[in-house]
Amino acid sequence: MRRVRPGPLREMPREVGVLVAVAFSVALGYGIVAPAIPVFARNFGVGREAAAAVISAFAFMRLVSALATGRLVDRFGERVILATGIGIVAASSALAGLARSYVELLVLRGAGGVGSAMFSISALSLLLRTVPTGLRGQASGLWSGGFLLGGIAGPAIGGAVTAVSIRAPFFLYAATLAVAGTIGLVALRRTPLAAQEDEHATGGRAGLAAAVRDPAYRAALAAHLADAWAVLGVRSALIPLFVADVLRRDPVWTGVGFVVVAAINAATLVPAGRLADTRGRRPVVVAGCLLAAVAMTTLALDDSLPGYLAAMAVFGLGSGLLDVGPAAMLGDSLRGRRGTPVAAYSMAGDLGSVAGPLVTGRLADTVSYGAGFGLTAAVLAGAAAAAAAAPETRTAVIHDRRRG
Repeated sequence: MRRVRPGPLREMPREVGVLVAVAFSVALGYGIVAPAIPVFARNFGVGREAAAAVISAFAFMRLVSALATGRLVDRFGERVILATGIGIVAASSALAGLARSYVELLVLRGAGGVGSAMFSISALSLLLRTVPTGLRGQASGLWSGGFLLGGIAGPAIGGAVTAVSIRAPFFLYAATLAVAGTIGLVALRRTPLAAQEDEHATGGRAGLAAAVRDPAYRAALAAHLADAWAVLGVRSALIPLFVADVLRRDPVWTGVGFVVVAAINAATLVPAGRLADTRGRRPVVVAGCLLAAVAMTTLALDDSLPGYLAAMAVFGLGSGLLDVGPAAMLGDSLRGRRGTPVAAYSMAGDLGSVAGPLVTGRLADTVSYGAGFGLTAAVLAGAAAAAAAAPETRTAVIHDRRRG
């Protein structure tokens, strides 16, 4: 019988606490190294575009390796692939810190992207497979919270470390990953999960085609793509330029807006998880998409500082809901399937984070910032429509289990 844990982890399977700790360690390390990557690349005498390509190589390799990673999870189980993926990122990061040329750095960061896909897909598959339906929303919120807290703490540490040595953040990143991998491999060794992996690791194909026929699964993919498009694409790539070019404010206001988003996002995660577990996934996903769309529309129509701050607050609320609802809907719709459908879900997010800044940046250059924000609002509204048309998965899963 599993122990009951205090606070937000009460009644959660032990694996959830382990995965939250792993997520925090991984995000902390990435936050430490991320600001140093383009600066380190420029030290090899390359331009801004080539320096940015080092970051893109990581995201691109995550995208192209996702389906293969899903098949590995189906074959060997989540625990092994999680630890292996973290090990690949740790080794590639340490070697990147020793890189003597731009090409070496580019190749090693690409290898890190493969390891990152292995970690994130296996960890999410594990989380959704081990958490009961009635706790899946709250577990998704805790999982996202681990990433969020690590991502907030990392850059502050990274700035201080980079001031000492431009190579040091890569080694520190490798160290935090070593901690994360050890936690995942050791802490999960003697749990019911290990027995389940032994039983299912040589099972059949994951059934991506069957998953895609489920409208709830398609809605989860659409919401995840739209959220990544808005959060990792527009917020990170377009808003800093919008603040400088349209609002004509100092970069500090970009930071203020990001803090507003992060604070409201963090405050939303646990209540959103409870709401998804009690009221259902569909209203959480629809509300998250529509709130984020309202925020983007506000940015498109209001070029004042108060309008910008209000939009960031609404966006923080919407993105908090989207950190919970789509993942819970995904877990409900899997129905015993594992690696490959989760990999496709991960690919949808990676596609959004790659396409978002490219498409909206092009619109900002050729039309206006408002056009870029308006398109993002349309993408979010489309995801809301897909979720509204999908069945409520939480009640369906509970009904199926009672009937069985």
